Amino acid sequence: MAAVVEVEVGGGAAGEREMDEVDMSDLSPEEQWRVEHARMHAKHRGHEAMHAEMVLILIATLVVAQLLLVQWKQRHPRSYNMVTLFQMWVVPVYFTVKLHWWRFLVIWILFSAVTAFVTFRATRKPLVQTTPRLVYKWFLLIYKISYATGIIGYMAVMFTLFGLNLLFKIKPEDAMDFGISLLFYGLYYGVLERDFAEMCADYMASTIGFYSESGMPTKHLSDSVCAVCGQQIFVDVSEEGIIENTYRLSCNHVFHEFCIRGWCIVGKKQTCPYCKEKVDLKRMFSNPWERPHVMYGQLLDWLRYLVAWQPVIIGLVQGINYILGLE
Repeated sequence: MAAVVEVEVGGGAAGEREMDEVDMSDLSPEEQWRVEHARMHAKHRGHEAMHAEMVLILIATLVVAQLLLVQWKQRHPRSYNMVTLFQMWVVPVYFTVKLHWWRFLVIWILFSAVTAFVTFRATRKPLVQTTPRLVYKWFLLIYKISYATGIIGYMAVMFTLFGLNLLFKIKPEDAMDFGISLLFYGLYYGVLERDFAEMCADYMASTIGFYSESGMPTKHLSDSVCAVCGQQIFVDVSEEGIIENTYRLSCNHVFHEFCIRGWCIVGKKQTCPYCKEKVDLKRMFSNPWERPHVMYGQLLDWLRYLVAWQPVIIGLVQGINYILGLE
């Protein structure tokens, strides 16, 4: 223990020599951590100006990157969304392989395979009659699973912080790892699912012809047709079709309730699929138990910036520090 005390009080070259002479094999894990901590402080002693410069570079890069991303999103939203989606889909695979997270890789491959098939169906012309429902059902399923997984992960983390894991004789580190893993799975696939769903919704709506991102729709919407799926809203007994609940927006356009909910929540659209009038989500989800889904969707939209662009910005900062010779 005396060696540790000498390490902590030693300074300059003498302190560094003392730390190099310490036999780490004779120390406990806690003492080894303290020695490593003291070595780090000794290595960076006198580098306060360099550290301040690195902090300034980080802040400046964050501000400039945020401004550029905002301008890119406003001027070219389609390319911004595509690049963001590609980064969120591919970048985690690099860390997965590097850190040997094989369980995540297996789930990622399964999700990617099914989503690739659904996306392929959504982008085909002419659009098969059953495709819109297939798309919304798949992404709604992933949305609900990610929501439940995130909630369970959050509860596991909070239970661990309050020590409730001890009631079940679970080690704190195991309980925390379990909670954080579930929270990560829920948030990551929730963000990824919403972006894929938005892309598929755009393709399907433009193919059906009742919706256009810019300009007038290519078709006139009949009162008996749902603009989201393109199918009849009201079906006679002698006709083939799906009988289900309908929903009328404030603009008086009527849709299948399942379709308009998928359009707004899963597809991230908050306007009428035909006239683009603003949709009142509070009125649509009047049940208080359903409103958390709206807030969860807004949380995912905010997290997509952290998932997609934060690693890129941090990598850029490290590259600038390397070029300038900063450590």
